[in-house]
Amino acid sequence: MDGTETRQRKPEELVLPHTLSTGRLPTVSGDGPLCVPESQRVASKPLGTELSRETTLSIGLQVTVPFMFAGLGLSWAGILLNYFQHWPVFVEVKDLLTLVPPLVGLKGNLEMTLASRLSTAANTGQIDDPRDQHRVISSNLALIQVQATIMGLLAAMAALLLGAVSRGELDFAKMELLCASSVITAFLAAFALDTRYLTLLVCFGFMALTPVWVLIAKQNPPTMKILKSGWFPFILAMMISSFGGLILNKTISKEQYKGMAVFTPIICGVGGNLVAIQTSRISTYLHMWSTPGVLPLWMKKFWPNPCSTFCTSEINSMSARVLLFLVIPGHLIFFVIIYMVEGHSVPNSKTFVVFYLLAGLIQVTILLYLAEVMARLMWHQALDPDNHCIPYLTGLGDLLGTGLLALCFLISWLLRSKAELDGISEPVSGPF
Repeated sequence: MDGTETRQRKPEELVLPHTLSTGRLPTVSGDGPLCVPESQRVASKPLGTELSRETTLSIGLQVTVPFMFAGLGLSWAGILLNYFQHWPVFVEVKDLLTLVPPLVGLKGNLEMTLASRLSTAANTGQIDDPRDQHRVISSNLALIQVQATIMGLLAAMAALLLGAVSRGELDFAKMELLCASSVITAFLAAFALDTRYLTLLVCFGFMALTPVWVLIAKQNPPTMKILKSGWFPFILAMMISSFGGLILNKTISKEQYKGMAVFTPIICGVGGNLVAIQTSRISTYLHMWSTPGVLPLWMKKFWPNPCSTFCTSEINSMSARVLLFLVIPGHLIFFVIIYMVEGHSVPNSKTFVVFYLLAGLIQVTILLYLAEVMARLMWHQALDPDNHCIPYLTGLGDLLGTGLLALCFLISWLLRSKAELDGISEPVSGPF
């Protein structure tokens, strides 16, 4: 063990320097330990006491309201997708459906990593100064504009390539439309279907603004570092999500998968939202208790026992349980909302509801465990989990969610077909 590790203590034994609550981070000396300037050595308070104030109830109250609002938005997104899938542009250009999971995932990745970075900065006192607030926030907003523009175009290219592999041919005639729709919206792309030069103008217009956003992002050195070297997680996450889009593309028009379009944004979004919350909390915890490259002694194992992830009194385990307990009630509420609006478009058998809830639970359980594993691995490599874990996890959540959802529809259809052959029919008056 090195000198840094031997000085670490359990949370209840440690003391948080006052600098963490006044906007100034401790400096790091040459041999590793945190050093607090004499001028800032004032009354300290135990961080263990602060952490102990966060209970299961307080975490639940913090998370439930935004989780429900996000779920309502996802529900309406699914209803709209179910309506838009019959538009001529989606019928003629099937690759637009392949774009749905990666673009939804990209939007979530950019916003979640932004929120996670700002949350960590706020909890460690980096933006207590109003001048720092303006600089950090404006540079981060400019950063996600650059990332959205470039990654949108890359998502379009990925959809084209996946479509070419599945069909055996590459349709260059639709390339401009896909590029335009990935940078702006499918609505404008539908308008641009017969306007050849508008698609090129839109793409070049957004690309022309990129240098402006880069100049704004350069105000904050950490943001510029992300802009230079933080692309790989987003690109890999987009590729993972694209396979989920391919599943959606291949299943959405088949009778046995009727309703796939409605539930895809929900199951992908719920899993991504919950794992992003957990990853952000673990990242903030590591920033407060250790330095990049050095894991706390009680988090040394890269592959922790799943029981320690969900069943201990440790703060991250407590939050994982809260997030896991939100899955079933949340999905039930969103299912009822969709059934009330689109009852004829979704399966309403109890068998499907049970498999759907089980799929959501499996998805989130896997993601929460992987969040703990990946946060430790990234921190050990001196990489910020805020920027390097969330994209991978949400991309995997899109693939898991779409795949498990398709499996739910398939199993439900097979069981229903078998029951019909046996002369047994399940009541379909409602989902419960």
